Amino acid sequence: MLNPTESIHHDNVSVLSARDPDCSGFFPTGFEDLYEVHSYRNAVRILKSACKTEFDELVETLMAFRIATEQMVKKGGNKSLIAKNMDDVMHPRGWAETRVQADLLIKQITAAPVARVMKSGVRKGQTVYENVKCEEMSMLKGFIDGHKIDFIKGRVAFDLEWNSKDQTFDRDLYAARTFYECGVITAGVLLTRSSLLIPLFAEIGNRVNIPNYKSKFGASTTWMGKLTYRLDAGRGGGCPILALGIKPGVVDDFDAWKATHEVIREVDFEVSETDGASDEAEDES
Repeated sequence: MLNPTESIHHDNVSVLSARDPDCSGFFPTGFEDLYEVHSYRNAVRILKSACKTEFDELVETLMAFRIATEQMVKKGGNKSLIAKNMDDVMHPRGWAETRVQADLLIKQITAAPVARVMKSGVRKGQTVYENVKCEEMSMLKGFIDGHKIDFIKGRVAFDLEWNSKDQTFDRDLYAARTFYECGVITAGVLLTRSSLLIPLFAEIGNRVNIPNYKSKFGASTTWMGKLTYRLDAGRGGGCPILALGIKPGVVDDFDAWKATHEVIREVDFEVSETDGASDEAEDES
C-alpha cells in the first residue's frame, strides 16, 4: 500500500487500455493487406458473433472497395469523391445515414410529510406526520440533439473519415457512444487512413500542384494515429469500436497513375500523427 506522502512516478504506473490484444482469425484472407485493424472493447468479437450478418456484409464490401488515385486529387466539394464512392456501395445494401434525437422526460417523486391527528390508540389526539408520495413530470428538450452517423444497418454503425479535420473524430466517437448508450447500436466501425499511405501521399504531392497540400492532407487531418490516440484515452466511452485504416492496397491504380504524372516539385510530407490540430484542413468526410 502506498504511503499517502509518497510521490507516484509515472514509470511505475500500469497503463490501462480498452484495446484488444489480438484480432487475428476474424477477417478473410487478404483483408489485413488492405486495412489496418484495431479493436476496442471486444468490438470485433461482438460484431462477429452478435451482428454477424451486418459484419460479414461490411467486410465483403470493404474487400471489394477500391480508391482511384484521381479521386484523391480532385476536389469533391463538401463531400470527397471517396466518401461519395462509399455512399454508392453502402446505400444499395441498406446502410443509411441515421440521426438520433431525444428529449429527457423527468419524473420527480417527492415524499411530502403530511400531518394527521391520531383518532385512536395510545397516541390518540397526537399529531403525526406521514410521507405521501407525489409525482411531477417535466421535460428537458433537446437532451440528445441530432447526433448523426453516416451508415447504420441493424445494430452496427459505420463512419468513414477520409480527409477531415482530426477533431471530427471527437464528434464521431461522441455520436457512437450516444447511439450505444441509447441502445440503438451494439458496436461501431470507423474507417480512416492508415499512416502506411504517407509515402503514397508524398508521391502525389510531388506530381500535382495542389495549394497548401501538406495542410490539406497532413498530420492534423484524419489519420489512424489521431483516432487510436482518442480511443486509447477512452473517448469512445463504453461503446465497442472497430477502427480500420486504409492501406495502399486499396489504391489499386497508383503505379499506372504515377507513370502518367511526372515529378514537378518536391514536397516535404512527413506526418507525425500525434501533432497538434490545424484549422486549415478541408472538412471532407
